[in-house]
Amino acid sequence: MNLALIHDRLHITTFWEKRISAECQQAESEEHRMNRSALKKLRAEWLVRLENRNKHLKSLNENFVRMVKQAEQTSEKQDED
Repeated sequence: MNLALIHDRLHITTFWEKRISAECQQAESEEHRMNRSALKKLRAEWLVRLENRNKHLKSLNENFVRMVKQAEQTSEKQDED
């Protein structure tokens, strides 16, 4: 083989190996950054808050409906008397 072709092949191989290595390091650092991020924790906290809020609103609604039914029953009894 021609010495120039071997040199070019070696140069191209080295170039792409460096490029792949740099991409792998960048992906690893991004994954590490994402794992350190508080975003997952914040999302979990907000989900808990949202669930608690929904439970609270549901219980308020159920209490309101129960009070309305009791008021209707009371007014029906008063109308009968």
